[in-house]
Amino acid sequence: MASLQEGTVKAKLVLNVIVKTVLPLVLGLGVMVLIIAWMAGMFDQKIQPGATVRVERKLTPDLTGQLSTVYEVEKEYFAEAVGTLRAATRTEIAPRILAPIDEIRVKAGDLVKQGELLIRLDPRDLRSRLDQLQSALEAARVAMAQAESDLQRDMKLYEKKILPANQFEQSKTAVNLAKSRVQQAEQAVSGAEVNLSYTTIEAAQDGMIVDRLAEPGDIAQPGVPILVLYDPRSLRLEAPVMENLAVKLKVGDTLTVHIDALNRDVTARVDEIVPQAEAASRSFLVKVALTDAEGLYEGMFGRLRIPSGVRRHLCLNTAAIQHLGQLQFVDAVAADGVTLERRFITTGRFGGPGHVEVLSGLEAGNRVVLHQ
Repeated sequence: MASLQEGTVKAKLVLNVIVKTVLPLVLGLGVMVLIIAWMAGMFDQKIQPGATVRVERKLTPDLTGQLSTVYEVEKEYFAEAVGTLRAATRTEIAPRILAPIDEIRVKAGDLVKQGELLIRLDPRDLRSRLDQLQSALEAARVAMAQAESDLQRDMKLYEKKILPANQFEQSKTAVNLAKSRVQQAEQAVSGAEVNLSYTTIEAAQDGMIVDRLAEPGDIAQPGVPILVLYDPRSLRLEAPVMENLAVKLKVGDTLTVHIDALNRDVTARVDEIVPQAEAASRSFLVKVALTDAEGLYEGMFGRLRIPSGVRRHLCLNTAAIQHLGQLQFVDAVAADGVTLERRFITTGRFGGPGHVEVLSGLEAGNRVVLHQ
């Protein structure tokens, strides 16, 4: 008997624990589910787009002048390819000789003309070398003149049978050697003059300096750029274009480039289509030359707009649209021509000034009342 009572007490304790702990959790979860369902609108009556509600209103003469007709339009739409402005003509200006930099006459942002002096290198070592070679050339010429004079004398003696033939041949050889030394000295002087001319660097074309990589006092090294120059008129947008659009383009096509930073559209012409697709992105690199690059700079971001088809849609005057919460509706003239119907509609994002695209709820030719 005591064992039975003990089991009953334990059962009551377990039941008490369940009532105090588990039951509140279950009830709380159920309440939460009901709240979420209510917030999601499960208990609200749904109004589908295009639903029609009869209103007790007739088309009166004063409303006739406030009617607008829903019409169908064809609109060309575009795909966008993002890219970067780069110059087709870009030059890195580097010296051909090793020499200290004496002067750099330009800085980043300067516009330069073809033939304008940009950089002057220290010419002292090269000028000293040129002076030495010129002195050596003068000495070689004097030696050649002496050898030619000796040859003339020996020729007369040889003709009189006074000078042996081997000595006469030696005189002719001496003249040839002297001429060869003069030619070598002349070539050395010419090379030194060319090297000396490399101490002044001029602009090879009109353009803008976009980078200055050295300063006076630095040692200029052959092939290491000092300035970077590009022609702003050669700017073009380089953008990867999806292959399904790129295959429809051809060199010479006219497109539009939008520059986000300036909120500006620029007409562009397809200049080059790289004939190889990127396997990862399935795109071709398309380069379009800008017709008006004023105020634009290399490296700016741009969007290439590519025609991708024609879209037909209904166009509605926005003054006809009324709102009920998040719902949109219009007062449309019914088929009988005198009754007004309230039609719930769905609008899109296309349309001209004061008009918007209608996705559902109306048809072409429907008349609606303007309220604004």
